Amino acid sequence: MKIGLLQMDVAFGQPEKNRQHVEKQFKQLKDQQYDLIILPELWTTGYDLTRLDEIGEIEAEESIEFLKRLAVLYRVHIIGGSVANKKKDSVFNTMIVVNDQGELIHLYDKLHLFKLMDEHKFLSAGEDSPSFDLASIQFAGFICYDIRFPEWIRKPVLEGAEVIVVVAQWPQPRTVHWITLLRARAIENQSYVFACNRVGEDPKNVFGGNSLIIDPWGEIIVQGSTDEKLLTAHIDMSLVKKTRSKIPVFDDRREQFY
Repeated sequence: MKIGLLQMDVAFGQPEKNRQHVEKQFKQLKDQQYDLIILPELWTTGYDLTRLDEIGEIEAEESIEFLKRLAVLYRVHIIGGSVANKKKDSVFNTMIVVNDQGELIHLYDKLHLFKLMDEHKFLSAGEDSPSFDLASIQFAGFICYDIRFPEWIRKPVLEGAEVIVVVAQWPQPRTVHWITLLRARAIENQSYVFACNRVGEDPKNVFGGNSLIIDPWGEIIVQGSTDEKLLTAHIDMSLVKKTRSKIPVFDDRREQFY
């Protein structure tokens, strides 16, 4: 399976400019035969939280249709990062997943809001399952701050997930946390981790990039820097079962104590 992480800069509060930028990046994928492309968190708006009522999307419709079109055109599955999604009187930070036939597969509203970046003032917390099937593989998709809650990550893995996907706008000062937490989530869950972070800066933050693909042993297959780049890796899903059979963590759990 060929994976691409679109580690990109995000124009602050400019959805149309960001869509044009993503489309330009996809045009460079022509004839490269990727199976899956992943975008970062809030790639349409960035953290322009005070204007989400203005620049967010009702039911994420515009981004869903945009990603469906790209998926069909380039014959690729897309985990479309997340977007500011207006539902009724609330705005959610919503991950979008579409398959290579242009079908909407999954939506996930970010469960854990990050108060240090004022998310709780402008966004509502979701209550969705992170689990979805794509390309006959069971995934679990999370957004940024979610990775600091290992019990939330473990839940879908116990239900069969073999790949943990993380989309983020993770700040540069905590890059060590980003890398360490993601490697830990891979090791303890014996799962692949595909983690796409943004680069660049906005009026309040500098973002750390360092997008990662990590194997079930916790080994880093590919790692970005702080530059905009499409990171690519070929992964072998059979490694998940091999890892879990060699160190049978899930068989050895003593659930009666926790």
